[in-house]
This record gives sequence, structure tokens and C-alpha cells, in this order.
Amino acid sequence: MASPRPSILQRFLADEAAGGIVLIAAAALAMAAANSPLADGYFHLLHAQTGPVFTPKLGPMTVHLWINDALMAIFFLLVGLEIKRELVGGELASADKRRLPVIAAVAGMAAPAVLYLAVTGGAADVRGGWAIPAATDIAFAIGVLALAGPRVPTSLKLFLTTVAIVDDMGAVAIIASFYTHGLALAALGGAAAVAVTMAALNRFGVKALWPYLIGFAALWYLVLLSGVHATIAGVVAAMTIPGGADEGSPLHRLEHALSPWVAFAIVPLFGFANAGVSLAGMSLATLTQPLVLGIALALFLGKQIGIFAAVRLAVASGVAQPPAGATWRQIYGVALLCGIGFTMSLFIGGLAFPGNAAMIDEVKVGVLLGSLASAVAGFAVLRTAR
Repeated sequence: MASPRPSILQRFLADEAAGGIVLIAAAALAMAAANSPLADGYFHLLHAQTGPVFTPKLGPMTVHLWINDALMAIFFLLVGLEIKRELVGGELASADKRRLPVIAAVAGMAAPAVLYLAVTGGAADVRGGWAIPAATDIAFAIGVLALAGPRVPTSLKLFLTTVAIVDDMGAVAIIASFYTHGLALAALGGAAAVAVTMAALNRFGVKALWPYLIGFAALWYLVLLSGVHATIAGVVAAMTIPGGADEGSPLHRLEHALSPWVAFAIVPLFGFANAGVSLAGMSLATLTQPLVLGIALALFLGKQIGIFAAVRLAVASGVAQPPAGATWRQIYGVALLCGIGFTMSLFIGGLAFPGNAAMIDEVKVGVLLGSLASAVAGFAVLRTAR
């Protein structure tokens, strides 16, 4: 008898878990390259000009810009598809299902931001980095969760995935609201017209994917010109693509096609291009810099405190039910894993301090420290749980 076909969620978790392990390897490789005799070649490759010049603000496109502004738009397209899938027929489709992960995610974004501002003293030069520790890296976190083996119930894997997806929604809103400057209204109007056209295609029952993909490319270009970060085009495009509970829908087909490319190519490339930081000239004093300390502590302490406290309070007050079959120790372990910011934290760090190489290096150190501490502690707690 043929084995049952794996569900969308099972395939998604499998891709994210394996992709998270590849991401860890890519980040380690970047750190090794940046602190080896290959360092000059590594940094030269990232900043090699490839053209063309899309906007005077960005200048000639480089390898780094193609990865961060173009390939990451595809990453955000997949994020948008995941969000829509969960809203339409998944874990965010009903109030009962979404209550606990939404409460946990909101608390898990607010607590790190408050802790970051407290540690940095709200200094004007670093205040813009308050959102860096807000989001969870879903691939990295699920990759570590996979290493814990079958000790973790499926309900907790689903809880972590849903919290991370709500985090992503918050991160997208933050990027659009706080890291957008100097809008070009004509380009923004053109982007809106493209988005409306794509929504109309959906409304009139167009199921072929190619018109939406062409629209996504046009939307990306116009959003890039508008001054809004180009990756937002991915989420906007995803919301227009037809989808429902049927696995044969355009949304599910596109998500299934993109998932392995994003998990095994785009996100590891982003990690390799952004995790490499030269430790030359750094000392223990670097770790006590307000920016480094603020990010690391906000990820490691802020995330676990915010999420675990919110879940305990929600369950104790009867507002929500805990994940089925999970112990409080396991829930705490997952709250720790939510402190793995990495991809989204590095991404927001680049937006918070554009053009400031020294501060971006401090962001990388803080993100790596906080994420690594969260990963190790979370793994240890889950491996020792019953």
C-alpha cells in the first residue's frame, strides 16, 4: 500500500528543519571566511559591482544588494504565502487557534524591544535598532528543534511555527512603518496599481501562476523605486495569489515550489553574505558595547521572558489552552528557541544603520551571540525534557 502523502505542514517543517541546519553551516562558513586569509576575497565578492543602477540611492547593484534586496523579496514572498495559508485554513484561521500564538508573539516582540531600549539607555545613536531582536528566525529555530528529535510533540512544533509566522507579520509591519524613508509617490502609486491588478486577477478567477509572477517582478521594481524596502513587495504579492484549503490551489503550488529554493539556497546565501564579521581588532570590551549587549540580551532574555510569561498568564487566566501534550519545561525550551533572531534580525539591523559598517558589525556580533545562546540553551532544555 502506498504511504499517505505528507501534508503541507509536514513538508514545510521538513524543509525548514533541514534548511535551518544548512543555514547554521552557512553562517559558520561566513565567520570562518571573514577571519581567514580568504577575508579580502570574501568581502570583495560581496561588494563587487554587477550593475545596473536601479535607483541613485542604491547605486550600482552589488552581489550583496542582489541577495538582500532581490533574493530576499522571494523569501518574503514565501513568508507571505505562509501567512496567508495559516490565515485561510491553518493555525490562524480561527480565534481559538490563533489566540495563544498571537499573545505569545506580541509579548515576544514587545519584551525584547523594551529590554533593548533599557540596556542601551535609549541613546539616540542606537535607538533605531529597537526592532532588531523582535522577530524569530523560523528556519534556524526549527532546525535546532529537529536536532532535539522526537522528544518534542508536534503541537509544540506547530506552536513555534505559528509564533514565528506572527513574528514575521509584525516584522513586515515594522519594516514598512519605521524603516521607510523618502517616498517617491509616483512609483508608490504604480506599485499600488500593480497590486490592485493582481488582486483583480484573483477576483476574476485567474488560476495560472505566470500572471502573478510577472506582477510580482513589476511590483518589486516599483517598490524598489518608491523608497519602501523592496522585500515588502513579496508579502503584498503573496496576498493576491489565490489560495484555500485545497492543496492544488495556486498558493499551495507556489509555496511548494519555492520552499526548497528558499530553505536551501536563498536563506543560506543571505546567512553567508551577512553573518561574516571580522573579529580583528575586537576584544572583550566589544561585547560590553551598548548595541552588542542590548541585542544579545534582548534576544536571549527578552524573548524567553516575554513568550513564557505570556503563555503562563494566558493559560492561568483561562484565556487559552497550552499546546497539547507539552510540559512546561518543553514550552520553556521553545520560548528559548524563539530568541534565535538571525535572518530577520540581521536584515533589520542593515535597515536600522544603513551605510554604517562599524555599527552593522556590532549588530552581527550581538545577533550571533544572542541567537547562539538561545539555540544552545533551548536545545539543552528540550534534550533533557521527558
